[in-house]
Amino acid sequence: MKPTMSIETLQARVRRRQSTDLPELYGDIDFDMIPERLALSVDDESDLPSSARISRAGLLADNDLVELMTTTTMLGDVVCGAYVCLMPELGMQQTIDMVRQACRTGIDSVADAPPQLAAFIGSMEEVPDWIDMDMVEDGAREDRIVSALGAPFGIRGAFLATFINEYAALPMAITGSLSDKRAARRVNETASFFATTVLPGGMRRDGPGFEAAAMVRLMHSMVRYNALRRSTKWDQTRFGIPIPQIDQMPAGLISAFLLASNAKREKRDYTYSERAQVEMARYRCHLLGLPEELLPTDPSGLFKVFIARAATLRKGYDDATCGELVRATMRAYLRPNHSIMNQIGESFERSFSTAFFIKAFLNGDAERAKEMGVTLTTADKVRVAAVAPVVFGSIEAAKLLNKIPPLRPGVDAAITWTLRQRLRNYGHAEYKTDASAYTHAAKTRRSQTAEAS
Repeated sequence: MKPTMSIETLQARVRRRQSTDLPELYGDIDFDMIPERLALSVDDESDLPSSARISRAGLLADNDLVELMTTTTMLGDVVCGAYVCLMPELGMQQTIDMVRQACRTGIDSVADAPPQLAAFIGSMEEVPDWIDMDMVEDGAREDRIVSALGAPFGIRGAFLATFINEYAALPMAITGSLSDKRAARRVNETASFFATTVLPGGMRRDGPGFEAAAMVRLMHSMVRYNALRRSTKWDQTRFGIPIPQIDQMPAGLISAFLLASNAKREKRDYTYSERAQVEMARYRCHLLGLPEELLPTDPSGLFKVFIARAATLRKGYDDATCGELVRATMRAYLRPNHSIMNQIGESFERSFSTAFFIKAFLNGDAERAKEMGVTLTTADKVRVAAVAPVVFGSIEAAKLLNKIPPLRPGVDAAITWTLRQRLRNYGHAEYKTDASAYTHAAKTRRSQTAEAS
C-alpha cells in the first residue's frame, strides 16, 4: 500500500500552511534552514545505536527517506495549531473545555464554536481510506494484554527514553516538567492515554481514546505556541520547531516497531495478529496528527522509518535539561496514595522501569545511566528478578488463552477490567501545559519589543 500523500504535499504543509496560513505561530520560522539537530552527514554523531546493525551511510544515501526526516522535523500540527492560536482570546481553560465538549457531545453543542475548532475535530473524525477499522479493533484487543499487565511496570522507563537527547527533550524542560510532581503527572497522563486508546471501542468517535488523542494534540500545540511565542529559550537554529511530528512517531509506533523488527529479523511478513496491532498503532498516530508517510504498513518500511529518525537526530546530552528530567521522573511517586501496598508496588515498578530503561534505551550501559543519576542497585535487581517472571509470565499466559476462541471473550473481559483498574490508579488526565513556566520569558520578550519600538 503506497502512501496517498507525496513528500511535496508534506513540504507544502510545512512551508505554506505553517508559515503563510499561520504566521502568528510560525511567522518567525525559516523553513528553508536546516536546524543543528539534524545530523545529515556520515561524519555526524547521531542517536543511532550500534545495536541497530544497519548502515547509517546507507540510510543517508536514501534521498527520499532523508527528505522525509527533514520535512517532518519541521512539521507541527497545523490544524490544531490554528485553534490554539485563539488561546490569548479564549483563555487556556476555555480552550481546553471547548475541545472536551466537542469530543463528548459534538461540535454543534459548543456555543460559538470557532471554525478552527470545527476543523480540528473534523480532521480527527474523518477516517482515512488507508486505515482498516476492523483491524484496529482486533489490534486493540491484542494490545490490551500488554497495556493491562505490562505497561504499568515499564511506562516510567519508556517515558525516560524521551529525555536522553537534548534536541528532543527541551520542550518538556521549558514547560516546567522538572519537578517530581509534574513529572508524575506527565507519566500518568501518558499511561492513561495509551490505555484509553486500546479499550474496547476506545478510538471510535465516541470513545475515550478519541478524546484523549484530541487532548494530547491540544497539549502539544500549546507547548509549541508557548515555546515559540512566549519563551526566550527556544532557538530555532538549533532545535527547529518544538515537538515536530518526527518526534511523536517513536512513542506512537514503539510497539509496532518491535513487531516489525521481529518480522524483519525472521525475514517474513506480519501475522494477522501483528498486522492488526500495527494498524491500531497507525490509526492512533493518525488521531495524533501524524502523516501517512511516517506510518508504513510493511515491516521493512516501518523499521526503516523508525530507525532513520535516530540516524538523523544529532546526538546530544545536556545534564541541566536531560539529566534533570530523568532524575525528576525517577523520583516521581506515581501511585494514587501512600498506602503500604502502593509503596511496595511503587518500589517494584521503579526497579523494573530502571532495569528496562538501562537495557532497552541505553544498551545496558550502566555507567552512562549512573551519569544521569540512574542506578540499578542490588535491591533493584532482586525486585526485578522477583517481578519479571510474574509480569512476562502473565502476559504470555493471557496471549495463549486469547488464541483459544471459546476462551477469548472471557480473557478479554478480565483484561479489560484490569485495564480499567489501572486507569483509576493513573488518575484524571488533565493534558495541559503550565503556562506560568513561560511568564518570565513572555515579560522579557514584551520588554524587548517595547525597547525596540
